[in-house]
Amino acid sequence: MIRVLIADDHAIVREGLKQVLAGADDIVVSGEAADGHEVLEQAREGDWDVLVLDMNMPGLSGIDLIKRVKAHRPDAKVLVLSMHGEDQYALRTLRAGAAGYLTKGSAPDVIASAIARVAAGGRHISRNLAETLAFELDPYRDRAPHELLSERETQVLRKLASGMSIADIASQLCVSANTVSTYKHRLMQKLRVANNAELLRYALQAGLME
Repeated sequence: MIRVLIADDHAIVREGLKQVLAGADDIVVSGEAADGHEVLEQAREGDWDVLVLDMNMPGLSGIDLIKRVKAHRPDAKVLVLSMHGEDQYALRTLRAGAAGYLTKGSAPDVIASAIARVAAGGRHISRNLAETLAFELDPYRDRAPHELLSERETQVLRKLASGMSIADIASQLCVSANTVSTYKHRLMQKLRVANNAELLRYALQAGLME
């Protein structure tokens, strides 16, 4: 049986998670915490296997709280469940020692599956985050960033740089606009550019214009 400690300052969120996990045969909620102080108390004394942790709570929270929990309990398995998207906190939480990152919009079965995976010693991260991590750990990071783009990402980059809209690119490549937006998000992360102007400047300097 996997024992879960739920840490969130909103009682309604804790109750909702307990209802979600009640449907899992191999998971039981063994404790709750409403702030960073209670989390640290439970880290020292609580009987749990996985800490499901909100990023924003009163007092100590976020990255600092994860580090404190790991300092008290190095083998602690922490699954972050946050209202913030992956692009804001996910990499930082994993570097701090978390074993997974989920948004609060995740489906109930995904949450239960993530807890089981983390409890077994694995990690739970999305495909996009896995790609970002792979890039961060790439031994060839001294190569030009655009050399690490996939063929389709390079296609999208060239078309964006030429002034095409996401809708036009989607039509030309026979994919959905959401798919093109996903490629754009990934390639901007890999190129480390923050907006369209920086993207265009990079493409010009790298000779990637169509």
